[in-house]
Amino acid sequence: MLRAFLCGVFVLFSSVDAFGQDGYQKPPQAVLDILDAPAPPGLSVSPTGEHILLVQTARYPSIEEVAAPMLRLAGLRINPKTNGPARPARATGLALLPVTGGEPKALALPEHGRIGFPLWAPDGKRFAVENFTDAGIELWVCALDDPKLEPVKGVRLSAAVGSSVQWMPDGRSLLVQLVPDGRGEAPRPPAAPSGPVVQESGGTAAPVRTYQDLLKDPHDAALFEYYCTSQLAVVSGEPGNPTVRNVGRPAIHIGSDPSPDGQFVLAFRAQKPFSYLHPYTAFPRAVEVFKSSGERSATVAELPLQDKVPIEGVPTGPRAIRWVPTLPHALIWAEARDDGDPKKKVPHRDALVTATVGGEAVAGTELMKVEHRFAGLDFFPTGNRMLVRDYDRDRKWGRTFLAASSPVLADEPKLLFERSVQDRYGDPGAPLLRQLPSGHSVIRTAGDPAGDTIFMKGDGASPKGDRPFLDRYDLRTQKAERLFHCPEGSYEEVVRVLNGTGTKLLVRRESVSEPPNYFFRDGPHEKPLTTNADPAPELRKAKKQLVTTKRADGTAISFTLHLPPGHKDGEKVPGVFYAYPVEFASADTAGQVTGSPHRFTAVSGYSHLFFLTQGYAVMEVSMPIVGPPETANNNFVDQLNANAKAALDKAAELGVDPARVGVMGHSYGAFMTANLLAHGDLFKAGIARSGAYNRTLTPFGFQNERRTFWEAPEVYGRMSPFYHADKIKEPLLLIHGAADSNPGTFPVQSERMYQAVRGTGGTVRLVLLPHEDHGYAARESIGHVLHEQIAWFDRYVKGAKK
Repeated sequence: MLRAFLCGVFVLFSSVDAFGQDGYQKPPQAVLDILDAPAPPGLSVSPTGEHILLVQTARYPSIEEVAAPMLRLAGLRINPKTNGPARPARATGLALLPVTGGEPKALALPEHGRIGFPLWAPDGKRFAVENFTDAGIELWVCALDDPKLEPVKGVRLSAAVGSSVQWMPDGRSLLVQLVPDGRGEAPRPPAAPSGPVVQESGGTAAPVRTYQDLLKDPHDAALFEYYCTSQLAVVSGEPGNPTVRNVGRPAIHIGSDPSPDGQFVLAFRAQKPFSYLHPYTAFPRAVEVFKSSGERSATVAELPLQDKVPIEGVPTGPRAIRWVPTLPHALIWAEARDDGDPKKKVPHRDALVTATVGGEAVAGTELMKVEHRFAGLDFFPTGNRMLVRDYDRDRKWGRTFLAASSPVLADEPKLLFERSVQDRYGDPGAPLLRQLPSGHSVIRTAGDPAGDTIFMKGDGASPKGDRPFLDRYDLRTQKAERLFHCPEGSYEEVVRVLNGTGTKLLVRRESVSEPPNYFFRDGPHEKPLTTNADPAPELRKAKKQLVTTKRADGTAISFTLHLPPGHKDGEKVPGVFYAYPVEFASADTAGQVTGSPHRFTAVSGYSHLFFLTQGYAVMEVSMPIVGPPETANNNFVDQLNANAKAALDKAAELGVDPARVGVMGHSYGAFMTANLLAHGDLFKAGIARSGAYNRTLTPFGFQNERRTFWEAPEVYGRMSPFYHADKIKEPLLLIHGAADSNPGTFPVQSERMYQAVRGTGGTVRLVLLPHEDHGYAARESIGHVLHEQIAWFDRYVKGAKK
C-alpha cells in the first residue's frame, strides 16, 4: 500500500516543470491593465421607450465567491444559502435617465447583498430587482415618480428554478415564487445508504446526450425537491405593507406565466419519478391553469419523462405552450404529428393547437398544420394574424408564413420568406417586437393603421462585413423599404425603435477607434446618452482587417487578422490561430463573411486577443465543415487542415510568420486544436480549453453529429484526438474548469487526454481550475489562464526555431 502511494507521489511531482505549482499566477502588466479596467454599463430600456437604466456590473467575482457552497442537482447549480442560482448575475450600480438624454440619476443600492438585473413593469413606471443576501433573496422595487429602491417586506424568493419574479398585467402587483412557509431544515445525508441506486430499461431505444450535474441517489432527489419546491403567490400593494395571495399549493414550479387579462396563471410543475439520466427539463410535468385568485382551474397536459426523444427530435404531446397575447386567456401550443421523430416520412411534422381557458377542461382545436418542424411564432397586435416559422433539418432551410391566429379565419398561410438558415447574405431580418400593457409581446407595426407594415431588423451581412439595417416591410406587396443602414467605415445598429414611423431611434455606435456608445436619434438630430472611454488605448494601435481566401477545393473562407501595435510593413511576427468549427450544408454559405472589420476590439476575460499586447498577430478564423448534414463529419479532419492551410498561407502574405504559429480554441475549438496537432504539422504548439477528446464518451451524438457511435464508429474514432494521441508531438496545453457543467465536456476528458499524450511521449501540460465551469469566472482563475497561455506560446511558439 505504501509503495503504491509513493509511486503516485512520484508521478505527480515528476510532472512539475519550470512553470511551477505556486498558486494563482498573474499575467504581464500590460494584460493586467486591460483586464482590470471597469466594464462599461449596460442598458435596460423601459417597455415604453421613455427611460433607460444604466446598469453597472462587476467584471469578475473573486475565487472566494466562485468557491461558495453549491449543490449540483438535476442540471441546476444552487446556492443553499440563498435558495437561488449558484452564481447569479450581479449589478453594482444603477442610474436612471430619460431616453432623450440628460444627467443620469444614480440610485442607492441595498447596503447588504447584491442585486440582480432590473425587471421593468409593463407600463414602464416601476421596476423590480432581486437582492441576494446570506439570509435569502429579497424583492425590491422602485417607482419612477419617486426613484428609490425599497424592499418588499416579508417576501423571501425561491429562485433555484423557474421564474422567481414577474410583473402582473396591472403593472403594480407581481407574480413571485416564495420559499414555502415552515418547510423545515434541508434533508441530511444518510449515515449509510438505504440501498443501491437502480435503473432499468424496458427495451425501447432511449438515446440521451451526455449531461452533467445529474441526480445521483435518493438524497440528491430529496435535496432537489427541497430547494426547488416553491409557492406561487401574487404580491400587491405598497412595499412596506404588501398583501400576499398564494396561487395553488407548493410544488416544483419550473415555469409560470400570467394570462394577458391577469385572471389566470399558467404553471409548469415537475413531478416524480425523477431521472438519474436526464436534467429536470426532461422530468415528468403537469401543465396547469390557476385562477390568479388562488384556486386551480384546469389541467392542460400531463407529460411523461422525456427519455425516448429521438436525436434532433421533439417530445410528443403539447409543447411550447404559451398565452395568445391578443386574447384575454387563450392558449396556443405545438404538437408533433410524426411522433417527434425527424426521420419519419409524414406530410406534416407539427400542428398548432389553440384552446380557451375558463372551464374545468382545456379542449384544444387544431389551428393549422406545419409541414416541417415548428420553429416559433409571433403575433400581430390586431387582425388575428401571426408569423409562423418552420425548419427543414435535412436542408437546413427555414420559412416564415403569414397565418391566421383564429380557427374561424383560418385561410391558407402565405409564404413570406424562405432561405437556408445559414445564408447570412439573404437574411431579411427579424420582426421587431413590443410589449403590450399586459406585458406580453407582439410584432411592432410601422405606423400603418391596418397593421400591414412591420419593422424588420438584421445584421446586413455582406462580402465586406456586417452592416446592420432597419427596414419597413409591407406584408401586402412583400417589399421592404430601408429606413436605416449602417454607414461604411463604422459599425452602427438600431437598439430600439421609439415611435411608429421609425424616425426616433436608440442607436449603438462603435468603430475601430471608438468604443461602443448609445445615442438618441430624432430624424437628423442625435444626442449622446453614454460616454464610455477606451479601456485599452494601446490596442488601438493594432491593425485589424477582414481577409478572404480559398482553400484547395475552392471553398471560400474568411478570417479577421489583428496585427500587434507597432507592426511594420514587411515584418514577420508570431501568430495565434483561434477558431471554432461550424458545419455548413453548402460551400456557398460556408464562404460567407461573418463579422465586421469596423467593430471596436474589446478585450476581456481570458480572450485570445490579449496576445496582441505581447507582440503576436491574432487570426480569428472561420472553420467551415461542408457537406450533407448526415455525413459532413466523414472528412472532418481533412477539412480542418484545408481551412488551416489556406488561412496560414494568406496570413503569411500579410505579416504572420507561418513557422511560428500556435493554434488554440475553446470547447469544440479545443477539440479542433487537438485534431490539428494530431493530424498535421502546421502549428508549433496548441492550447485547448474545456474540450472533449474521446467521442466514445458522447456516444449519442455531439455538436451537430446526428449519428450514434454504433451507427458510425469509424467516424467517431477518426474524429477523436484521444485515439491519435501518440501523433501529438507539438506541445499541448490543456485547461479545464474542474466543475464543468457543459454536456459532453467532463473534466475527465482533459485528464484522460493529458495521460494519453504524456504516456505516449508528448509534451503536455494540464491545468484544472478549481470550482470553475465551462467558462471561467473568478478574477484569479482568469489571470492564471492568461499567464499560462502567454507563457506556453512564448516558450514554444515565439521562441521556436524558424
